[in-house]
Amino acid sequence: MIESNYNYKTHWDNAYKKNSSKNLGWFESDPKLSIELIEKCNLNKNSVLFNAGAGTSKLIKILIKKGFKNIIINDISSIAIKKLQNKLQNKPSIKFIQDDLTNPKKLSKINKVDLWHDRAVLHFFQEKYQQENYFNLLKKVVKKDGHVILCEFNLDGAKKCCGLDIFNYDKKMLIKKLGKDFELLEAINYTYKHPYNGNKRKYIYTLFKRINYN
Repeated sequence: MIESNYNYKTHWDNAYKKNSSKNLGWFESDPKLSIELIEKCNLNKNSVLFNAGAGTSKLIKILIKKGFKNIIINDISSIAIKKLQNKLQNKPSIKFIQDDLTNPKKLSKINKVDLWHDRAVLHFFQEKYQQENYFNLLKKVVKKDGHVILCEFNLDGAKKCCGLDIFNYDKKMLIKKLGKDFELLEAINYTYKHPYNGNKRKYIYTLFKRINYN
């Protein structure tokens, strides 16, 4: 078990510094399932999209090509953010926020968002306080009628990734974490195959809609 004072920023900075994006275990050459779920949200192009722990994801470039104009990109790693900034060539419609989802400073001040997207981030938060802080932030910034996409390692999925222990989920656990103000629209058990090394990881992909804001 990682100690609670473990320096996660250093961990993720090292991961992105020492590895090319395509060699990271969560790399997707085509984030098609995330795109499919985002399209089901029927968002307009001015909607505010928040990508939690984006890393160097190709998803952002695809969303820009689709015409989305207000995208907030978050990561705890300044190295990951710099790499993604270089790939996107500093698009003016993109806002980058380097911050910790489990101890947010800048993130707690952002305006309400229409979509919260998280692929392979939440499951790294082992401690109860980390999970509580993550969901408190989510509930604070997602507006009524907004959507949440959570894509995490399934209960029978991997137990470790990038040297860290995993907290695995199923849809019932995510429903409980989000609470009565969110409605589950879709849940998909999905086996991801890494495009370069062929490794397989079992995920649960979920789409929620916020039906109340209290």
